[in-house]
Amino acid sequence: MSDRADAARFICRVDALSDPGSRAFTVGRGDWPLKGFVVRKGNAVFAYVNRCPHAGHPLNWQPHQFLTQDHTHLLCTSHGARFEMDTGHCVFGPCAGKALQSLRVQVINGEVLLEEGPDELAARYA
Repeated sequence: MSDRADAARFICRVDALSDPGSRAFTVGRGDWPLKGFVVRKGNAVFAYVNRCPHAGHPLNWQPHQFLTQDHTHLLCTSHGARFEMDTGHCVFGPCAGKALQSLRVQVINGEVLLEEGPDELAARYA
């Protein structure tokens, strides 16, 4: 970690994610921190707000479990909605045609970092 700003934007190391794999994270302070998750597909890493566009609740029931059993899609465990890993676009379920809210991330020296500060993101997506 190069500096304090990077520490605030740090989500995880890329090698902590299976391929494909996912991991939940929480950033920001106060009563409404941002809850999100990252997903790895090959050399690419994508991040989304952990909120179903259909019902507004988290996609996962178990920690870090966002993938379908065959690891081909993201899954909302409440309603069975399936989302493309790389776009967040819903391809099956009650929110078909809608999409997850994406978050911009970058990989630097093997670390997955949010492109924006956590407090700004938490305020925007609260």
